[in-house]
Amino acid sequence: MAIAEEADDDAGDDATVADDARREPADETATTDATEDRYTRKQCVLITGCSSGVGHATARAFLERDWQVIATARNVDDIADLEELGCTTLELDVTDPDQVADAVERTVEIGGAIDCLVNNAGYAQMGPIEDVSTVDLHRQFDVNVYGPHRLARAALPHMRAQGEGRIINVSSVAGRVSFPGYGAYSGSKHALEAMTDALRGEVEEFGIEVVLIEPGPIESEFADRVDEELPDERRTPAYESLYEIYDEAQLIGGGQGGPFASTPAEVATAIVESAIRSEPPARYPVGPIGQFGVYARFLPDRLQDALYGVVRKLV
Repeated sequence: MAIAEEADDDAGDDATVADDARREPADETATTDATEDRYTRKQCVLITGCSSGVGHATARAFLERDWQVIATARNVDDIADLEELGCTTLELDVTDPDQVADAVERTVEIGGAIDCLVNNAGYAQMGPIEDVSTVDLHRQFDVNVYGPHRLARAALPHMRAQGEGRIINVSSVAGRVSFPGYGAYSGSKHALEAMTDALRGEVEEFGIEVVLIEPGPIESEFADRVDEELPDERRTPAYESLYEIYDEAQLIGGGQGGPFASTPAEVATAIVESAIRSEPPARYPVGPIGQFGVYARFLPDRLQDALYGVVRKLV
């Protein structure tokens, strides 16, 4: 299926280069000075995946709150309008450890600190598990899981030195419940949620807060990219009914303006609120289906399977 982000296929070197990406602050004195004047300077946020949708809306929302916004995308030409509005724009592919390290260091240099990190970059690799290649599965995790991991590791030394900071990971209702055809995507979001839960407890003593944003379907180009990246010739005929269910789901709220889809601005509002609240929630569901996910994961597995069986018979 479609891939909205391109990832590094060299999985074998990932552990080594990930360690290289984690750098201690280059100048401890500069970090201390930034901490002392944090009440007079603008607060600074680094946002990934700003080329469209939620990332783009989030950058604009932080600007409206008078933050210093470092907006990133794989191609800075895609976010030229954000630069015109007042953002600092940087090139960032979250699968590139060197670019990750450089983006965090540049953020601290430009803003005097990194007060908030928003891990938004991601994409959805849909399809039955049999139709998703191992290479595609690796790419899914490289962007949705390893990307936020690289950025958190690069940002945390600075946040610890500052004595405060906030990391906001954009997940999905798919991070709580998984359905047929969503295995690769849900797997990546389940992993992101588990890592975020662990991280929240690990860094609390340092004054660092960690929040998960859990939207349902979003009105954006997200779904179009998924459709474009799933050529018909890759569809196993045996799963025809599953693909039909997926197509129907898109019509009622899978990113095509359906009645259950949230807007990017609504998700951006949740992200900004999570950044400015003194005591943010651990999880912030967005939209009716996002709220449904809060309770759906408590349904017995047999009931969830039965509900899917009913849907399959109706299509």
